[in-house]
Amino acid sequence: MSRRREPVPFAFLAEGDTFRSNVTPPPRRRATFGEMAGRWLLGLTVVAGLVGALIIGMPSLSTPADPPAPQSRASEGH
Repeated sequence: MSRRREPVPFAFLAEGDTFRSNVTPPPRRRATFGEMAGRWLLGLTVVAGLVGALIIGMPSLSTPADPPAPQSRASEGH
């Protein structure tokens, strides 16, 4: 039971998805120790920067427990 394909103006494009290459890509080369250490160091630096920014910014995000009562200068009597 063969599937019939719709006719297309460019037949070579329709055949392109059925083409299989017998050429295998070369194996991926392994990262060296220096590359791996650099990636870890970069990731650690980014995480430390985010944590440090969060720690430094926490006081500005918190609200004071009892805000001081507003006082006008007119109440001083001058």
